[in-house]
Amino acid sequence: MDTTKTKDDEAILRDVLDRWKAGVDAHEPHRVAAQFTEDAIFQGLHPYSTGRRGVAAYYDSQPLGMEAAYQVLETRRLSQDLVLGYLAVDFSFTDRPTIGVNLSVLVRRTAEDWQIAHYHVSRLP
Repeated sequence: MDTTKTKDDEAILRDVLDRWKAGVDAHEPHRVAAQFTEDAIFQGLHPYSTGRRGVAAYYDSQPLGMEAAYQVLETRRLSQDLVLGYLAVDFSFTDRPTIGVNLSVLVRRTAEDWQIAHYHVSRLP
């Protein structure tokens, strides 16, 4: 298994996460959900869900004006069609302090494009 870090892997992550961020920032839950596989495992700051429906419901429940800013910290190519990403993400709001989280994602090449197959958030201490 090749677990080296490459610029191509980061570019793959950024492509997917830039589309995710655009949907989050525009408060378009179905646009966000379209960046996930049909069977994605999703763990935000609420109980986990699976699939695009759960992702859309989660982001629909977020307040208007919430925006995401991310920084890619690490990448690993786990296989030809699977990239692991570890990120720092700040979710900012119009009416409360920014929340900083750690985010781990697995992006998988599908027939449609690269999409998020696993998403796991943890709060920073």
